Amino acid sequence: MEPLPFAQLQTFLAVARTSSFSAAARELGVSRSAVSQAVRQLEEQLGVVLVQRTTRSVALTDPGRRLADGVAPAVEQTVATLAEVAAKPGEVTGHLRLTMPRGVMPLVIEPVLPVFRERYPRVEVDVVTDDRLVDIVGQGFDAGIRLSERVERDMVHVRLTQPFSFVVVGTPEYLDRAGRPAKPEDLLEHECITFRSPTNKALYSWELERGRKEWRLPVRGAVVTNDGLACGEIAALGLGLAYVPEPNFRAEIAAGRLEIVLEGYAAKVPGYFIYYPSRAQRSGPLQAFVETARQVMLGEPA
Repeated sequence: MEPLPFAQLQTFLAVARTSSFSAAARELGVSRSAVSQAVRQLEEQLGVVLVQRTTRSVALTDPGRRLADGVAPAVEQTVATLAEVAAKPGEVTGHLRLTMPRGVMPLVIEPVLPVFRERYPRVEVDVVTDDRLVDIVGQGFDAGIRLSERVERDMVHVRLTQPFSFVVVGTPEYLDRAGRPAKPEDLLEHECITFRSPTNKALYSWELERGRKEWRLPVRGAVVTNDGLACGEIAALGLGLAYVPEPNFRAEIAAGRLEIVLEGYAAKVPGYFIYYPSRAQRSGPLQAFVETARQVMLGEPA
């Protein structure tokens, strides 16, 4: 029986993850030709074509997709375990790959990452921002950070922030020109910066609430974006109203560049949570990140 082609498997998984030989080479710190050779060696050993190559794109064949889906979790756990075994007693080493929307960066990653890197200098951190919901297991992530309602129920989820509100904002100049809405239905008469979901391509209906009553308003406007934070950034240009997470625009609101309207109807959410499959609890880098994040964000004792 031939030895397991572990190095070639790692290279193939990098190609599968990035859909690019060049990107995989950058991730692994090797040449593009070395990546191509490793994948070709794996294909020869298995007797199947794993990757369809053209001058413009790279795509997995059906055997390639089944191999990536089947071995990725085991290979990543093996790499993490080898790194932990090689570490000094008490030292955390390895790799941590996280997915999150762009809005999480200033709220969680910017305050937490410097502290984490200082404490755990031998952990490599790969932060991928994406407003789409992704399959964290299938795409090789250790964990994701999302609002609690976006977390799959079979995942372990741990709070990282306090609850906060989504608010409707506009510039004072826009509101002086177009008027200030007095009730949720008034938003249907306003120019609203709308968000198109990158996952299902649908336009998001703004959610408001007051007591037990809830509204889902199919607002419309001339500007549409697939980036949640961009809605507020475009509204700050005076082009209309936006529905935004209040913590991300707190400075603009405090400075008067943006004004909250319908504040009494602001929808509250439980906050951001980090989530991961239960088997990932064995990962030293992930557990170290969760502990550090909760200490920085929620003031838990070290």
